[in-house]
Amino acid sequence: MKISLIRKKKLKIFNKDKLREECGVFGISNHEDSSAIVALGLHALQHRGQEGCGIVSFDGKNYHSEKRQGLVGDHFTNPEVIKKLPGKFAIGHNRYSTTGETSLRNIQPFFADLHMGGLSIAHNGNLTNALLLRNTLVKEGAIFRTTSDTETIVQLIARSNREKFIDKLIDALFQIQGGYSLVLMTNKKLVGVRDPYGIRPLVVGKLKESFIFASETCALDIVGAKFIREVENGEIIIIENKEMKSIKPFPKQKERPCVFEYIYFARPDSLIGGKCAYEYRKNLGQELARETDLKADLVVPVPDSGVPAAIGYAEQSKKKFELGLIRNHYVGRTFIEPTQNIRSLGVKLKLSSTKTIVKNKSIILIDDSLVRGTTCNKIVKMLYENGAKEVHVRIACPEIKFPDFYGVDMPTKEELLAHRKSSEDMCNYLKAKTLKFLSLDGLYNALKNEKRNSIYPQFSDHYFTGDYPIKPSDNLKGLKVKQLSLLSVKSNN
Repeated sequence: MKISLIRKKKLKIFNKDKLREECGVFGISNHEDSSAIVALGLHALQHRGQEGCGIVSFDGKNYHSEKRQGLVGDHFTNPEVIKKLPGKFAIGHNRYSTTGETSLRNIQPFFADLHMGGLSIAHNGNLTNALLLRNTLVKEGAIFRTTSDTETIVQLIARSNREKFIDKLIDALFQIQGGYSLVLMTNKKLVGVRDPYGIRPLVVGKLKESFIFASETCALDIVGAKFIREVENGEIIIIENKEMKSIKPFPKQKERPCVFEYIYFARPDSLIGGKCAYEYRKNLGQELARETDLKADLVVPVPDSGVPAAIGYAEQSKKKFELGLIRNHYVGRTFIEPTQNIRSLGVKLKLSSTKTIVKNKSIILIDDSLVRGTTCNKIVKMLYENGAKEVHVRIACPEIKFPDFYGVDMPTKEELLAHRKSSEDMCNYLKAKTLKFLSLDGLYNALKNEKRNSIYPQFSDHYFTGDYPIKPSDNLKGLKVKQLSLLSVKSNN
């Protein structure tokens, strides 16, 4: 049998039924081991991006940068790498590409020498007008080295006529649109920024005399830092001379955080709105049971994403919870791919069924979301092959019908199963006995204990409603990044 080794990126073939996390950012001020602390923080945020990672430090005179493709643990656990990043200030970034190709030159944090001095920036999210701005800047003579929308922010800061850095930053922020959180470092300041709607997350914490910015509170926990609060929507927090200052330059907006932080993206132990993400996900499962319960023998989660919702469902419905599916956590960065005739069995690399548990049982299969449906189809088939009597699929969020433009790697509208098919057709595609989704009202009841405000929605819930808080300007005009140069993207540059 002919076999071949394939790289990690090809794992996407078997995991394309999940939304991709955005990116993770982390920054610290005034700490002797700043780079090591950042590496630990990025490790905690690894779930938010696995394609690349980078750290930039400042030693009082010079900036130091190390960037790598792959995982944090593969590179920044090496003491020799950390030694190359001296200084008391540092910022870091985990990347999952939502704009721009996967190459070393697109890995953040970015660094630039400006008239005011050095600037380093790490960005989580997407700008919805980056290409419009980029085209204007290129016509004016700007030179772009990457295909990342983050570089657009750097260019705008550099071109501002304002005197002070914060004023330059505000000048740039008023020109960009989208969902974003930023951590920036100059030779005097560490700065955190959250977009006017608070779509992308950012928190601030403290470790002795050091302040920390991070995408999630789990990154504070790993370094022993105290959680202070979430950065508010439209807020700029400035750390300088061991003091924290807040400014809010934008017109006041109602906060609309991304609802998928609650459903899927945030690590279960991270705090959002005063609760662990795990609690919200249990609530979603409980609400799902109230809406869609039926007679069955077992509640079985799709691991690991469906576990909290399944626990909530089982508790509410008084049904038995079982791990009818087991996830293989050790699918490595490379694996052996068999010949084409059995390649379709790839889902079994990650999941297998506990045969004696599911045999002759009527099963309620719980997952947090349904995107393309390809993986769910294979799981249902696997359960039936292992003797399940019935498989009823229950999804702990509403139907995903619309793409995202704020930093989530989302399939096109045409690729989304719920956009293309009716509930009945989706059920037939999955080969399930029945298929039910949590209602939009049920989602809001589980997360907010209140109904959706149709005028001022409490979340960015465009995935289900098509109600976008910010117009996706680039996508409406069908713009794409034009070729930057003839240099191969495979070049280490």
